[in-house]
Order: sequence, then structure tokens, then C-alpha cells
Amino acid sequence: MKIRTTVLAASAAAAALATPLMAQENWTMTSTWPSSLELIEIDKKFVDLANKLTTGDLTIEFFEGGAIVPAGEVFGAVESGTIQAGADWPGYWAGRDAAFSPLATTPALFNAVDYVNWINEWGGRELYEEIYGNFGMIYLPYGVTNNESGFRTAEPIVTLEDLQGKRLRLSGLEQGRLLEKLGGNQVSMAGGEIYQSLERGVIDGAEFSTPNVDWSGGFQQVTDYWATPGWHQSASVFGVMINKGAWDALSPETQEKLRIAADATMLWSLANTEKRATDAYEKFQQEVEINRYDDVALEQIQQMANETIVETACENPNSAKVYLSMVEYLENYAQWRDASAPYNLGRTPNGPTSEQLSACVDG
Repeated sequence: MKIRTTVLAASAAAAALATPLMAQENWTMTSTWPSSLELIEIDKKFVDLANKLTTGDLTIEFFEGGAIVPAGEVFGAVESGTIQAGADWPGYWAGRDAAFSPLATTPALFNAVDYVNWINEWGGRELYEEIYGNFGMIYLPYGVTNNESGFRTAEPIVTLEDLQGKRLRLSGLEQGRLLEKLGGNQVSMAGGEIYQSLERGVIDGAEFSTPNVDWSGGFQQVTDYWATPGWHQSASVFGVMINKGAWDALSPETQEKLRIAADATMLWSLANTEKRATDAYEKFQQEVEINRYDDVALEQIQQMANETIVETACENPNSAKVYLSMVEYLENYAQWRDASAPYNLGRTPNGPTSEQLSACVDG
């Protein structure tokens, strides 16, 4: 009896020692960004933190954009389980569901801190989970940047009239519609194609990202003018899509460590990008002519952006749900933000109202 007990105890001990090895998961993760664009540094930061926090439980092997599948196929690769994780900018998937657009950016509405607030305390995180969940994925937002640079062109854009007839590379559903209302023409293309298209005159100008990312793309070499601010994307969110099956295979503790890595990366991304953008702005000043729209033009854009947001939201129930949540946050936070101005974080935009967007949801 004693021998049998000893054998059973030894077997249990061996099983206990084997459990961590059996629980080890190995993921393949790729990105929509090539190594030549600085946005990939946000993805690398997350992977580095995640691997440090999950040592022994999970190892993520990261590949730059295009190394496994083309950028436009990352969503499908994660959805199908071909790879376990993919870094993205949600707006690229607006063709699958228009709600991905406000999950990525807004025209003349949210700034970066608004996204952070909304995601963490005003219900935004649950909406990312819901929309990506419809495609069998978990989503961890882990990057945020403030407004994008604006258009980089061969000819100066000083007033809204200067947009008339221009063929401009621009991402985003609402952004394209807004540009068309202003007389321009949206041209869609991947970030890696912008440089050559500008160089060859295929397009009249382009937007892409924050000054530091644009500098890494070499746009100062093929344009002479920069129209600012970037009203089309007042902030942007980035993150990682995770196949639901791969996520469910993790222990709750490992899942929580990935969420912690994502939250830490988001805070880092904001500060890092603002510093890098400031440095890049100084370099751009030496290379191109920088023009800024006046306040009257920006208010006109705001009102047109509001109309476009409501129009787009009313076409898609999920989009309406996301925008309504965003505007309800703005209205709620405005009480304290405006009372503490000018010392609080950013502005309360003169955006659409919750009543307008509630009508879209109810309709």
C-alpha cells in the first residue's frame, strides 16, 4: 500500500511539473505595417512587453507587414486561424463593417486622450470586443496617436477652395465622403505605395500619419507643401486582433497579462509619438512650406464632419451604436472638461448631438 501511494504521489508530482510545458503556447503575429514605417514600433513594443510578462506561458513570434500575408489580408488570416494575432488599424476593415471606421479614427471629433478615456471608462472597450467578436476575434487596443499631419502636396493648400479637384490619398469612410463634399477626390492605396505615387504624380497629394511616421516614409523628398492640421483624422487607435480560439486556449492569468501589456503600450505610444512628432515637425520645417487652415475653415469642416458622421451612422446599426457611445461620452465629460478649461485635456468639440445619433439607433 505504501509503495502504491509513493508511486501515485510521484506520478502526480510529474504531472504537476509537466503542466507548465503543456500550457506553453506559441503564436505567430504579423502587422499591416512594413518595417520602413515607424508605426510598426508600437506593435514591437507590445510584443516585447507581452513576451516578458508571459514568459513560460506564451511566446509571440512577430513578423513585419507583408512577410506572411499582404497587409489587406491580415484580418482574414486572423479570422481563419491561419495566424493567431495581427496588428492593425481598425479603419482598414470598414468594408466589412462601417463600425470599424470610428473604432480607428474620427473626423474632427476625438483626440487621443478622448479615445483613452472612452476605451477605459466610458464603454469603448466593450464595443471593440463586440464588433471584432462578430468575426471570431478578441481585440486589444494598444496604440493611440493624436491628430494626423494633414495633406502633403506638390502645390500649396491654404484654403478649402484649394482642395477642389485634387486627387488625394486618404483613408477612411467618413473621411472620403467629407473630402468629396469639399471638392476633392479620395484615392485609396496602401501606405507603402504613397511615396512612388507622389513621386510619379499619380496623385496630387496624400495624408498618412503623424509627422514622425510621415518622415519615416520619406514624404519630404517628394512634396514641397504641407497643409495642417489633419482634420480628417483627429486621432487614431491601433491594436491587435486575436483569434478567439487562440485566446480561449490561454489561461485567465495569461489573458490578463496580455491586457496589461496592451494598456502599458497604449500609454507609451501616446507619449512616444508626441515626442517623435515634435522632433519630426522641426525637421519638416526645414524641408517644406507649412500652411494652416484658418479658424473659419476649421469650423466649416467641423459642421460638415458632423453631417457626415450622422449620415454614415444612420446607414449602419453598429456604426450608429459606436458613434452614439462616443458622443454620449463627449457630452458627459464636457461638464468637467469645460468647467476646468483651459487646464483640462483638449477641447470639447462642437460635434453632433446624442439626439441626432439616437435617432439613427432607434431608426
